[in-house]
Amino acid sequence: MNESNDDRTQEARITPRLIDSLYTESMILADEARAYFDEAGRDDRQSLEPFARVGFACESLKVTTRIMHIVAWLLTQRAVESGEIHSKDGRRPERRLGHANDSDPLVVEQLPEAAQRLINASADLYSRVQRLDEGQMLDEPVPSPARALMGRLERDFIWNRNG
Repeated sequence: MNESNDDRTQEARITPRLIDSLYTESMILADEARAYFDEAGRDDRQSLEPFARVGFACESLKVTTRIMHIVAWLLTQRAVESGEIHSKDGRRPERRLGHANDSDPLVVEQLPEAAQRLINASADLYSRVQRLDEGQMLDEPVPSPARALMGRLERDFIWNRNG
């Protein structure tokens, strides 16, 4: 019964419609980033100073990493919603939103406007999904020290009785 209460709390925060909307947004951003960094951005990258070119490459990897983490997290949320994964398992550390490094504003400001837009859009989307991920952890009930003590006493009592 407690699990269904946890599920209702989670559903109130993260709905299938929100998951679908964020998934669509992330896939569109992924496609835009791929098109720019792999194709259109080549000329922009070549026009940069060598140090800025390295920054361009690093920032393109950060955008890709953010989007990959977002998509993986959203697919986990879909699996929880469809019942493929139990909601408690969906909040396990390895299924939470992965860490993505922040962009360096001094590097970003040296990059072409199109690159800046993609970098900022990926950081914004990551930040929104991160708040949702962290909000799920706030819904987790705090373990009761009294219940833990009772559990140990029960185990000890049963072990002593059978042992």
